[in-house]
Amino acid sequence: MYGKRIRDLRRENNYTQKELATILQVDFRTVSFWETERFEPNIEQLIKICDTFNVSADYLLGRQEF
Repeated sequence: MYGKRIRDLRRENNYTQKELATILQVDFRTVSFWETERFEPNIEQLIKICDTFNVSADYLLGRQEF
């Protein structure tokens, strides 16, 4: 669930994977791996993603709707 939400939020905000990676201070491949759910963001990364898109962790993790 989090992978689709990250991808959708990134696209809604017109970020490329590389642009989002720069904002979050990770490698662009990490963003790709999150979006395909090959890797999970750690707690610090999860907080940065939520802050960047102004969403809750519950939303990002599929525990609540927007």
